[in-house]
Amino acid sequence: MHRIKKMAAAFFVLLSTGCAAIQEEKIPDTENIITSMEAEPELSYEVPVSSANIFINQLGYGKESTKVAVFCGEELPDEFQVIRKDTGESVFTGYLENKGYDERSKEYNSYGDFSPVCEAGLYYIEAPLLGRSYSFTIEDGMYENIFKEACKQYYYSRCGMTLTKQYANGVAHNACHTGKAVLKEDESVSLDVSGGWHQDEKGSKNVVSAARSIGVMLLSYELYEDSFTDEMGIPESGNGIPDLLDEIKYEVEWLHKMQDEKTGAVYSGVGIYEQNGGDKVCVEPADGKSAMAFAMALAKFSYLYQDYDKDYAAECLAAADRAWQYADANLQEEREAEEWRFAAAAELYRARGKQSIHKYVTRYLSGGAYKENMSDVVFLGCVTYICTKQSVKLELCEEITNTLMLRAEEIARKASGALFQAGEASGQNENSKLLRNMMYLTTVDHMITNDEYDSVIENHLHYFLGRNKEAISYIDNVGEGNYRSIDESMGIMKQFEANSKLIFMLSEIVGEHHH
Repeated sequence: MHRIKKMAAAFFVLLSTGCAAIQEEKIPDTENIITSMEAEPELSYEVPVSSANIFINQLGYGKESTKVAVFCGEELPDEFQVIRKDTGESVFTGYLENKGYDERSKEYNSYGDFSPVCEAGLYYIEAPLLGRSYSFTIEDGMYENIFKEACKQYYYSRCGMTLTKQYANGVAHNACHTGKAVLKEDESVSLDVSGGWHQDEKGSKNVVSAARSIGVMLLSYELYEDSFTDEMGIPESGNGIPDLLDEIKYEVEWLHKMQDEKTGAVYSGVGIYEQNGGDKVCVEPADGKSAMAFAMALAKFSYLYQDYDKDYAAECLAAADRAWQYADANLQEEREAEEWRFAAAAELYRARGKQSIHKYVTRYLSGGAYKENMSDVVFLGCVTYICTKQSVKLELCEEITNTLMLRAEEIARKASGALFQAGEASGQNENSKLLRNMMYLTTVDHMITNDEYDSVIENHLHYFLGRNKEAISYIDNVGEGNYRSIDESMGIMKQFEANSKLIFMLSEIVGEHHH
């Protein structure tokens, strides 16, 4: 199988030889699975609490990792203390550096490095004028817990099956949406479209959104396969297949139900509508974009799943072919639809090697428009193309590689110049953009293994875990200053597509820590 080792080698050769070698229901949260933080800060000290002025990763840090806090205020002290929470003992005195003044906020900004603190335990930072930070833990292996929990979000969102307490803890529930749904265009026709993942509170399911998330997670599996185990704690654990592939197969089985076997058309989704005080489940009309998204997702899954079940992989590839043929004849002319056609063609070409499909890839790339504002879908297609074992156009591979590397350099430069070494602002939309940036950077980091990029990626995790201007942890069950106290919708794991990119970023971080 052409996966992590061969892919790494292909990327290396690509960079050194210019491609030559490649020619040939939102569900309520679980009970506190991650329990690194105490629910309430202790207030038994003299300095008043002012946590919004000392910013740290509220989950914590590995023992030997770089540990930096950000300090902001109208006045800043010269030094700070790291305090053990259980004893109140100061274990480290640090000094603030890189002081600057921000005209917009009318505040001074500084950094405090406390990397020498390596002993496992629960701590907080205290400083004159500022008060104390939220608590954080120093311990190895903590990021594996949030990685596992991010992966399990899709299990928690499974439709049409009973989730037991053994696997689902506080979100266990009986099977939902097990009845048939009606075609929105012709309510005399009913279909079984149970299964798959809920994508929102109502339990609706959209094919394009599903395909995008599947593509992101499967690429993370290709690049960092060793990070994904068969022990994530789902019913399929221990069956000899990585649990991520098991979980995606559950969604793929639902996607099969969305395809008309005779025509290859793909219904675009399942909508939940209120009617007479209850829910009415409708199958949304088929369209070309959904068929191309379906073809991309199933072709990519087939390619990676053939090691485990060749027959099922072949069934998925045949379904992808039927969707392609339907969509190629029925695709509406719009930019996003063309992007999906390109991504589907890239996956089908890798799987099949047909020149009739290759022409769609080369035609799209030759236009060069993708370089300016590369979407997630085009990114997935581009990476597949430069990794394929099929014959490729070298100049197009070089252009893709240069585009990705320039983008990575820009992302790293902007992040390094920002106060929190990540985003300039906070909130749901900003977090989605930052997660997309980390997907690009993580991929290039796999290509060239850049220590600076490793640091930028880890700094973004610190950002999502509370080292941001709002002092909010956007990760479930982590931190005294958690998003839930402000707005339930802000949690990254509760955003269907954003969570797949969180998994992508964490797969790199967990993989690095394993090594």
